[in-house]
Amino acid sequence: MKIVSYNVNGIRAAFNKGLIEWIGQAGPDIVCLQETKAMQEQVAVHEIEAAGYPYHFWFSAQKKGYSGVAILSKHKPVNVVYGTGIDYMDEEGRNLRIDFETFSVMSLYLPSGTNVARYEHKFRYMDDFYQYINELKKEVQNLIICGDYNICHEAIDIHDPVRNARVSGFLPNERQWLSRFMDNGFVDSFRHFNKEPHNYTWWSNFGNARANNKGWRIDYALVSQPMAGRLTRAVILPEARHSDHCPIMVEFE
Repeated sequence: MKIVSYNVNGIRAAFNKGLIEWIGQAGPDIVCLQETKAMQEQVAVHEIEAAGYPYHFWFSAQKKGYSGVAILSKHKPVNVVYGTGIDYMDEEGRNLRIDFETFSVMSLYLPSGTNVARYEHKFRYMDDFYQYINELKKEVQNLIICGDYNICHEAIDIHDPVRNARVSGFLPNERQWLSRFMDNGFVDSFRHFNKEPHNYTWWSNFGNARANNKGWRIDYALVSQPMAGRLTRAVILPEARHSDHCPIMVEFE
């Protein structure tokens, strides 16, 4: 089973850059998308279906052109859950889950903390999400949470940890939250296989950051502990260039 997760920073723009052709060639079983910035009716879903994904699910923000997540699947799930049931979170279209017989996959787009108001919103969201997942684990033990967490976990995950120490996305309390989240029963699938530096999933659009690989690793596939033994591979795919992020991929038995 192969799962790709990708913050596309606008699915319609990514389509124009060859996203659907890339997905068709990569051929994952499931694709988790974040920051779609579109309603389902605004997307050329016939192209998605033609690429081999007859099952696709969309959870958009109430605000048009903002946030939004989606999941594309070659296989029919037994259940689909839109949102968390927490109103202020679901208004922004940030959580979507599909369930199969033996595992579940969530597409997550965690808020960024670009200003004081959004920073406070981000932490409220993180705290409530932590509690939500804590309860969900009692029901869904084999869970993969793919997406843009908007947090670099360790110094190895960011190109300049010293100068970014006071920047949202690498603040101590954000990193502590992610450590606590992982310690509560999740494995960072990429670091499970790869301990090397200079592996990033997002680059600024300024200063030739991507060309110089001055990036941040903020996209993760976190796998619940009961599934960790089934992991076979986890990689970052920086050659895909349809967004300021790049996709990540995880494989399991």
